[in-house]
Amino acid sequence: MIWLSEIIDFPPPELANKDGVLALGGDLSEKRLICAYQNGIFPWFSQGEPIIWYCPEQRMVVFPKEFTFSKSMRQLLRKKQFSITENTAFEEVIYHCKNIGRKDGLGTWITNDMEQAYINLHRKGIAKSIEVWQGDQLVGGLYGVEVGEVFCGESMFSKISNASKLAFLHLVKNGNYQLIDCQVYNDHLASLGAREIPRNQFLKILKT
Repeated sequence: MIWLSEIIDFPPPELANKDGVLALGGDLSEKRLICAYQNGIFPWFSQGEPIIWYCPEQRMVVFPKEFTFSKSMRQLLRKKQFSITENTAFEEVIYHCKNIGRKDGLGTWITNDMEQAYINLHRKGIAKSIEVWQGDQLVGGLYGVEVGEVFCGESMFSKISNASKLAFLHLVKNGNYQLIDCQVYNDHLASLGAREIPRNQFLKILKT
């Protein structure tokens, strides 16, 4: 396994193992995170573990131009009981992504250091959020990192049914991105229209 040094650099993505792990160690500095995302690499680890950097062979993505809204999705978007904003409550969104209870346990990987690192990226205009409100209450949202016309999604949360789905649909619909990176497969993302593409195809899109 490759351990990173103080130099801001990563090994070639094709050196990742079968689980997608490319390297260990390093830090969560702004420069390293920016370098990682520009090269299709993301951190994913739990408290007490070294930082683990991933670049999986298959990438879960959404192409907004190919996305087809189902009848139920269109009905959801037409509902007037919610309002949606962008980048107005980033710190609240990542806090809820970190702390909200999940049946599958996902979300626990957002450590205190990870939380602060993405807040720092947001202050630089690189990490973005989408918020779903019911009245003045934040009931759902998502956040991620912007790399040109690619949005690299990190996490989402819902306090009420479909709130995170509304944030995701807004992200697809807003026209800012040619690709939304969902990183790795899960059934929920697949139900929203995400699919896997080879790493080389993903990296080619990312570089352009």
